[in-house]
Amino acid sequence: MDLEITLRHFERNMAAKLVLLANNANVSANGRNSFPYPYTISDAHQWVDFCNDKRNINIFNRAVFCNDEFVGGIGVVRQEDIHQNNAEIGYWLGEPYWGRNIMTMAVKQMTGWIFENTSISRLYAGVFATNAASMRVLEKAGYHLEAIHRKAIIKNGHVLDEHLFVKLAH
Repeated sequence: MDLEITLRHFERNMAAKLVLLANNANVSANGRNSFPYPYTISDAHQWVDFCNDKRNINIFNRAVFCNDEFVGGIGVVRQEDIHQNNAEIGYWLGEPYWGRNIMTMAVKQMTGWIFENTSISRLYAGVFATNAASMRVLEKAGYHLEAIHRKAIIKNGHVLDEHLFVKLAH
């Protein structure tokens, strides 16, 4: 079956499904601590409102849809000052959808959109050393390993290396 991946703006009517997918210890384990767990309906409403706040001109957050079903999220945050041509890309996918190549396609789409529609010329992602699946997503999306930051992350009391993946605009 072919997968049709689309990136859309977050909307309030996605809140219940957002909670269903995001309130998952396995999803949370690979994300920043700012991604709450447990994930509540209040968290979902705050997130949707944040994503739709027009003042956030350097933040590009999108909901990921697979065959018209909401399955996860992807976002890009432009850096500031002398780093303004850089942006960090991050993403998450509901566990029932893991291993289906969905996020690779979403990362490719988002990367292309950023390079075509902004002045950002360098995208990077920091990945926990324990998250081989996310590293593979980035590799398949054309990112390359630029550095390994030793003992750079503390997650759930564990100190981890961070693998930094980068893609440059052509």
